Amino acid sequence: MVDLGPDDWELAMADERHSRLAEFIEPFRVRPGSKVRLDRDFDPAFRAGVKKRDATALLRQGIEHLAEYQARLAAQDTYGVLVVLQALDAAGKDGTIRHVMSGVNPQGVSVHSFKVPSAEELDHDYLWRYAKRLPTRGEIGIFNRSHYEEVLVVRVHPENLERQKLPQASKRGDIWKRRYREINDWERYLTDNGLRLVKLFLNVSKEEQRTRLLRRLDLPDHTWKFSVADVRERERWDDYQEAISDMLSHTSTEWAPWYVIPADRKWFARVGAAAVLGHALMEIDPRFPTVGAEQRAVLDAVKAALEAQAPEGAAADPFESRHGHVAPGTPAEHGSGKEERAHGDGAAPDASR
Repeated sequence: MVDLGPDDWELAMADERHSRLAEFIEPFRVRPGSKVRLDRDFDPAFRAGVKKRDATALLRQGIEHLAEYQARLAAQDTYGVLVVLQALDAAGKDGTIRHVMSGVNPQGVSVHSFKVPSAEELDHDYLWRYAKRLPTRGEIGIFNRSHYEEVLVVRVHPENLERQKLPQASKRGDIWKRRYREINDWERYLTDNGLRLVKLFLNVSKEEQRTRLLRRLDLPDHTWKFSVADVRERERWDDYQEAISDMLSHTSTEWAPWYVIPADRKWFARVGAAAVLGHALMEIDPRFPTVGAEQRAVLDAVKAALEAQAPEGAAADPFESRHGHVAPGTPAEHGSGKEERAHGDGAAPDASR
């Protein structure tokens, strides 16, 4: 029997969690190079054998997992993460953001929703307004709708393409295939520069969408969410299904694959989204910066000076006296954001069990 030390156990547990998460999210992944037909290949009601009564505990584990890795991401300050969230109306984008990100530090997260482009934005290339909102290193950014609107809404409503003031030559040929290539190239550039993309499509059925739109009309505290425009867009359901299928087929790449999250059950969609994001953070595997010998000597001198200032009868180091010895360089408090670097230890929970 092999005697594993604390670090070995931690690595073994992390490997096991990573494997379980990878297995759980694999059915959602759009294999790069595959030809997708959304209604045939992905079931909006799929739940991977998970029961609703277990969802609360699973989501809590996923949220705790994200909080731990967000703190590491911020402390390392090397990688950023961009969550691209696409869906048809009433699929649950806002709720997914609210629930999945409920445990992370707001200082380390930015959320941007993209509406109809402004006059200024239309005077630039179509990716300009998205590039302006990219997360920084150490940050998780969320695009609630994204640059993929440029091959979805703009494709279904070609009048929007006219508003983009493109030169006539740029409108010739298959503009959508050209945009797929441009988006893939842009995402590869971002990935090469340390930005990890997590692309989630919340897949809701036509009947479930109808039910949710009616719910907005029936409940007074939800009516504010209702938009007549959502009903008009619903009339183009088949057009959107075709555009989404083509988007998934052409832009799921090895460096930025798509994950189609079943969204007919909101509770499962949230567990699924948390699992995909958690898996991506585990693959990045951000680490807290280590303290070198020279810096440790300086910190030890500072600590000794602070301990010498303790009032009579008080512990020299109250924290150490309460919590026991803390190894040099070991983070002791939860936190995130670039201003707040420390975070607690402990094994990351797993949202896939």
